[in-house]
Amino acid sequence: MQKNVGQTDKIIRIVIGVAIIAAGVINQSWWGAVGVIPLLTAFTGFCPLYTLIKTSTCGSCGCGDKPRDNSSCKP
Repeated sequence: MQKNVGQTDKIIRIVIGVAIIAAGVINQSWWGAVGVIPLLTAFTGFCPLYTLIKTSTCGSCGCGDKPRDNSSCKP
């Protein structure tokens, strides 16, 4: 899995995920479990939907993190 979620996208996904979980807890609804999805995609740096639509929010090397060497980057 090549990373396709950039740093800003990760932050947004974490905020949205926590907000959905909090809303589920406050409203005592199982829908709060849906908040796990944006959290997982943020922490793994990979979004399957981005793969399907062939897009990425990463930088120019295609990796979410900027590695010291380009060994983990695939051009």
